[in-house]
Amino acid sequence: MKEQKEACLICGAELEYFTEAREQNCAICGDRKVTNACCKNGHFVCDACHMEQGIKELLQYGLEETSGNPIEIIQKWMGQEQIHMHGPEHHVLVGAALLIAYAGSGGKIDREQALREMWERGRSVPGGICGFWGCCGSAVSSGIFLSLITETTPFSRKTWGLSNQMTSRALIRIGKTGGPRCCKRSAFLVIKEAAAFTEEHLGVKMQMPDRIVCGFSERNNECLGTSCPFFKGNEA
Repeated sequence: MKEQKEACLICGAELEYFTEAREQNCAICGDRKVTNACCKNGHFVCDACHMEQGIKELLQYGLEETSGNPIEIIQKWMGQEQIHMHGPEHHVLVGAALLIAYAGSGGKIDREQALREMWERGRSVPGGICGFWGCCGSAVSSGIFLSLITETTPFSRKTWGLSNQMTSRALIRIGKTGGPRCCKRSAFLVIKEAAAFTEEHLGVKMQMPDRIVCGFSERNNECLGTSCPFFKGNEA
């Protein structure tokens, strides 16, 4: 892949995060928005511009996908050039991969409608909230997935609880693994938890690989290496 490690989409410089939000103009669309990050040269790319470079196209391909394996689906997407190493696009892709695999495993949903709603809900989950809010967007994406397949609303009883349990279970797993953030690692952790949770509570068993191997460590400056459960070098 041509993309540099955690590079600015404009100039390729390293990204910087700051604890107090500030207003900046997006270097792509020009809109002025509040952000906690920019590159060392001052470039800022808003969440919408960061994720819309191909997400809708990938979701369209998802309508034709028949796999019941959410890891296989999301790894295929992650390998596409328009999907960056880190970013809010994962807040859509995690739930979308789960929806497609759920349907491919016998789950009854309107796939097109569910993916459309996943896009609408997932793209509203901001980037960087794993560190700034203490709530990883990939975990939220799994809660959106559970909400969609159970048709949950704020007035629901049992499924309202299940949707929140799904998010909290994913967050616990992410939190126990520790930081710094890695959108790929979090996505894999969340999908593992969501697949198990879905089987336990809804009786739909998705296909999961015996071992998940990450092929993106060279693009991540903060990769945990052998401390990551998905690090390629950990293969026996």
